Amino acid sequence: MVNVLVNGEETELDNGLTVAGLVETLGLKSRRVAVELNRDVLSRERWQETTLRERDQIEIVQFVGGG
Repeated sequence: MVNVLVNGEETELDNGLTVAGLVETLGLKSRRVAVELNRDVLSRERWQETTLRERDQIEIVQFVGGG
């Protein structure tokens, strides 16, 4: 297990979980979110190859339409 911060909350995740896996685990639609990893915006193309590590800081922003 690894301990990370997700949107400011301490979270324990399985070893080897990728950013794509985290987004899926959280039940989010990948086309409607942006991910920042350790204060850098992470392109969607890198989500599958980016494994989360101990003490990573992840911020996930969801885009919501409306009017």
